Amino acid sequence: MKRKKITIGTRGSKLALWQANHIADCIRAQYPDMDVELLHIVTTGDKILDVPLAKIGGKGLFTKELETAMLGGEIDLAVHSLKDMPTELPEGLLLAAITERVDAGDAFISPNYGTVDNLPQGARIGTSSLRRKAQLLKYRPDLKIGDLRGNLDTRLNKLENGEFDGIILAVAGLKRLGWQDKITQVLPQDICLPAVGQGALAIEARSNDIEVLEMLAFLNHQETRWAVEAERAYLAEVEGGCQIPIGVSGKIEQEVLTLEAAILSVDGARQIRQIISGSPQEGKKLGHYLAQQMLDQGGREILQELEVNH
Repeated sequence: MKRKKITIGTRGSKLALWQANHIADCIRAQYPDMDVELLHIVTTGDKILDVPLAKIGGKGLFTKELETAMLGGEIDLAVHSLKDMPTELPEGLLLAAITERVDAGDAFISPNYGTVDNLPQGARIGTSSLRRKAQLLKYRPDLKIGDLRGNLDTRLNKLENGEFDGIILAVAGLKRLGWQDKITQVLPQDICLPAVGQGALAIEARSNDIEVLEMLAFLNHQETRWAVEAERAYLAEVEGGCQIPIGVSGKIEQEVLTLEAAILSVDGARQIRQIISGSPQEGKKLGHYLAQQMLDQGGREILQELEVNH
């Protein structure tokens, strides 16, 4: 191996730094002589905190500056939460590895009420995700959903300050920071299907950097990759970014991949939900097929209305 040093680009939030340091430690353990350093990069999504994500353009907000730095040679790779990654990557970049999924679930946090069922009528819930909002309103149309942006600590502070009766965050992020004791309920998937790729980390690198790609191969978890590739294929077919209420869950058990998805109207009043199973290696095809089925059965109308109102 010729390379002596590798530079990882990361956002500055506690969670992003945990993720980048975790991957850096894995690389150091695998290649003890490698000098691994972190470079902090501020993304558009980190700068704009007072506007709902759906209004400022969705997923690429947390990746674009990192990708520019990678293409410019400032960094060799970037570590992302896979759920923040657009389905189409810039020319010259690819997902070198997808790590084993920690937990795809959504965490409900409400010190006073504990579970969604225990919330009083009209309780105020915080989330920045249209997916969570729509699914929660389908289950409890009486709830008042407010926009919740910022890093995990900022969001938790807003709950503690009494701005909300409960908030929803990804289980994986809370676990990674050692804050899982704050979770009062993991939302069952029949109430809330997760985001595409939720719970897995994506390692992005230059597609022509063969040495780095070979170095990173050990981080790839094949079962997770098959499952999330099916989820991402579904999303690409439906063409939903952050601003469309879509939940998708891919799971592999006994060598069978089961993919479940939901498309909802923003108020949760309408939902199309289906499930499909097949070979893990055929995950992308399953994702495309399920998306087409659901679009044909009313999903397209829901998405068209969203575009008109957006």
